[in-house]
Amino acid sequence: MPGPYVVPVHGDADLPQEVDVVVIGGGIIGCSTALELAESGLRVALCEKGGIGKEQSSRNWGWVRISRRDPREVPLMAEALRIWKGLDQRTGRDTGYSRAGIIFTCVDDEQYAQHESWNRNLDGYQLDSRMLSSREFADLLPGSDLKLKGALFTAADGRAEPQKAAPAIAEAARERGAHILTECAVRGIETSGGAISGVVTERGPIRCKSVVLAGGAWSGLFAGNHGIDFPQLKVMNSVLRTMPLEGGPEQAIWHKDFAIRKRQDGGYTIASGHENVVNIVPKSFRYARAFLPALRKEWRSLNFRLGLKFVDEARIPTRWALDEASPFEYNRVLDPVPSKKLSDSALAAARRAFPALLKAEIAQRWAGYIDVTPDAVPVISSIPKVPGFFLASGFSGHGFGIGPAAGRLMADLVLNRTPLVDPHPFRFGRFSDGSKIELISGF
Repeated sequence: MPGPYVVPVHGDADLPQEVDVVVIGGGIIGCSTALELAESGLRVALCEKGGIGKEQSSRNWGWVRISRRDPREVPLMAEALRIWKGLDQRTGRDTGYSRAGIIFTCVDDEQYAQHESWNRNLDGYQLDSRMLSSREFADLLPGSDLKLKGALFTAADGRAEPQKAAPAIAEAARERGAHILTECAVRGIETSGGAISGVVTERGPIRCKSVVLAGGAWSGLFAGNHGIDFPQLKVMNSVLRTMPLEGGPEQAIWHKDFAIRKRQDGGYTIASGHENVVNIVPKSFRYARAFLPALRKEWRSLNFRLGLKFVDEARIPTRWALDEASPFEYNRVLDPVPSKKLSDSALAAARRAFPALLKAEIAQRWAGYIDVTPDAVPVISSIPKVPGFFLASGFSGHGFGIGPAAGRLMADLVLNRTPLVDPHPFRFGRFSDGSKIELISGF
């Protein structure tokens, strides 16, 4: 079965002639941005080349966490935790959100010290997050056979259902007046006097004064067609889900060998705690220098592959005219084949840690492409080169949990109102203004 089942969102039949803002991309970032803009009274069209939430927004682990994030993301994620609490009521729909807590395990003194040091990033936020001793961990999770130095336990963290969240937010945006257009790829932007004047979609043009690009792994390709160089690569993460079972952990847990999250249906989402697949493609060489610091730090967790994917991506046009079909119309949904080896290894490790999982039956496997930046921090920014053009991409595997707050910050920038948090760390210009690009957090 290709990809997880996602709550279906039926797109509008009619294309609006004119709106204030076009949002490109129907993942959780694009949907959250559309909702925020529509609630602020703007006319919004959200254009998605495939279906709402069909790519990484439905394929991630479903963690809503502030713990172990890059410190530059902490203020925005603190706001996201507040937004998630009221999201079901706000949308009138079930996102599966629950504040169940997340645990990062520490196998030795060095890892314990690293987690303890990181936790100081939450000083002043009044969030329930603390270090556990090995005894406290055992008391909290009596069904575990893990032998640990201790753990970082952030009770303020939570979980939600990736297959439900983006659709719920999209439907709420539509109820507030937004146009939700599925199977409607945007081929490109149009400008007048150097500023945004509209977009051209496969179904026709839409006039607008602002465009937000929230295209996930596709954003670099779209931006490049307009001469905007966005350093972005893809990492493939493989996931499996189990049938419902009793006796497993309630909290989401990270260990170097596995990551596990209880699902709303009583099953579990399980993945490797640190290993991902990286396909070597033409852009790997183009951006090699920009990503070198991250590669030096994370190479042990990356499984590099050179194969047909190189040829496939080499064939994708990097330039196209707006009156011809774009690459987005030939590939509606990125649906890579998962790594059975990595997911089987993760399941075996989780079963060793929690014997209750020995009864777990595999229900489904899937994989998704995480779009990453050189510093693993997203871009949530205007693009000065094109007035009225904004970018919200590069969330580097952290987008699901932070999505609702990222959408609000993006809306603040479009509306030129006081931003939710300082947007400086997320500026697009950091890749070209001489700033030191540094990978601070490897997770």
